[in-house]
Parts: sequence; C-alpha cells; structure tokens
Amino acid sequence: MKKLIDEFREFALKGNVLDMAIGIIIGGAFGTIVSSLVKDVIMPPIGLLLGGVDFSDIKIPLKAAEAGKDAVTMNIGVFINNVISFLIVAWAVFMLVKGINMLRARFEKEKAAAPPPPPPPSEQYLKEIRDALVKK
Repeated sequence: MKKLIDEFREFALKGNVLDMAIGIIIGGAFGTIVSSLVKDVIMPPIGLLLGGVDFSDIKIPLKAAEAGKDAVTMNIGVFINNVISFLIVAWAVFMLVKGINMLRARFEKEKAAAPPPPPPPSEQYLKEIRDALVKK
C-alpha cells in the first residue's frame, strides 16, 4: 500500500499533472469569458440584425404549460449560443497550438542549423592516436 501511495505522489507532483491542473483552471475562466463574449457582445448585434431576436429566447414548444407545470421546450437559441461559444474556444485553441508549433519549428530549425559542438579533448586525443597508428 505504501508503494502505491508513493507512486501516486510521484505521479501527482510531476510537472505535467500540475500544468494540466493549471490549464483546466484557466480553461474554465476562459470559458466564462467566451460565454460572456457570445451572450453579451456577439449575439445582441446579430439578434438586432435579425429583427430584435434574442437567441436565448428561441424555443420550440413540445408541450404547453399546464397548471403547476412549465412548458416543455427545446431551447434552440441556447444551443446556438453554445455552438458559437465552442467555435470561438476552438478557434482560440487552434491559434494557440498553431503559434506553439511555429515556435517549435523555428527552434528546431535553429537547432539543426547550429554547428555541432567541438569534440571533447579525450576524443580528439584518441583521433590523433588513431591517425598516428594508421600512418605507420
């Protein structure tokens, strides 16, 4: 049991897990910002262009309201808002990954173009000894 706990501790404290946790927290905050962007900034002008439609109010009634019960509806407008939010988040993540890939490619290109480091002195001495033996 102790070994299992030690393995879990080692796993949980690795940098990748901490990076992932930070990414999830920031992703949640980013999702809130994107939701507000879609709901409060993007959709009102689109709704105005479409004749004052508030997308969150677009519903398809399935069953009328009865005494003490709300109507059953398909909330198409909320779905449209969520699709637009998803597309914005997906675009932002795509651009982030694209930028990181460009930086990685540039770094790899610079790394490949750099001359190799000089051999250590011991290797140089061995080459001189080999060359001297070959001449004999």
